[in-house]
Amino acid sequence: MKEFKRVKALDIKHLQYFIEVSNYRSFTRAADHLFITQPTISKMIKNLENELGVELFDRSKKTLTLTDAGRVVLEQAKLIDKAFRNLEVEMENLLELKKGHIRIGLPPIIDPSFFPEIMGKFHDKYPSITFQLVEEGSKKIEESITNDVLDIGVIVLPAKNNQLHSFSFLKEDIKLILHPSHPLANEAEINLSQLSEDSFILFNKDFVLRDLIISSCNRAGFNPSILSESSRWDFIEEMVACKLGVALLPESICRNLHQNVRAVKISEPSISWNLGFIWRNGQYLSYAAKEWLRFTQELLENN
Repeated sequence: MKEFKRVKALDIKHLQYFIEVSNYRSFTRAADHLFITQPTISKMIKNLENELGVELFDRSKKTLTLTDAGRVVLEQAKLIDKAFRNLEVEMENLLELKKGHIRIGLPPIIDPSFFPEIMGKFHDKYPSITFQLVEEGSKKIEESITNDVLDIGVIVLPAKNNQLHSFSFLKEDIKLILHPSHPLANEAEINLSQLSEDSFILFNKDFVLRDLIISSCNRAGFNPSILSESSRWDFIEEMVACKLGVALLPESICRNLHQNVRAVKISEPSISWNLGFIWRNGQYLSYAAKEWLRFTQELLENN
């Protein structure tokens, strides 16, 4: 039994020319349709036959007819050609941002109105691009970016991994949140050392802000007494409203707090944070993710 010759490499053009010749049943007419010479297409088909080790056409008759092998190859060639053309369309859609998916990590302690506004403007321009939003602390987000679980993340800068790219978009103060009945509630500004006897409600260990607050308290001469930890700023606010302790939250969050808590400026030392986007350096980033970064950076710089 004759063994079928192993195919080393087939140019898609060979198969497309073969399909055209089988459609027109003529090398000349197929060549005219493809705007190439008849010797060129004849050579291409001969090369294909040599590569496959079979004859594809019966050339003994006036009109070309497919051999048994030719009919099998034609069936598969049409499938390959269709897949290739679909690939071209899909690639065009990606390059023109008609489709795509972006995985973004967000800390749940940023202004809730900030990110949806940017997403809305991006969606207006690129309605077919979808998002996966993951809410985590900065530490988890940076880890997920490094391990390619997320494309882009928002964290407290600087990143620990110096192999990550970043750009800053928000620098703001961290303010003290306390119950209106607290002795310091009516002060315009306080020193952090004045809270040495208070119980603190902090974000959990996944959040860089927690580390920032503890180190600031240490610089002020005390180690904070931590009553509770959470990953949700609104839950922290409610605990402060129930007189369970004091908390420190970003200024942008403080603008959304209810009237049952007060926000007071802190000094000696003052506490601030720097938020920014991060993404992997020197590794693949999808066209949609690259456009998101360009679009967002331009939008934030203009505003």
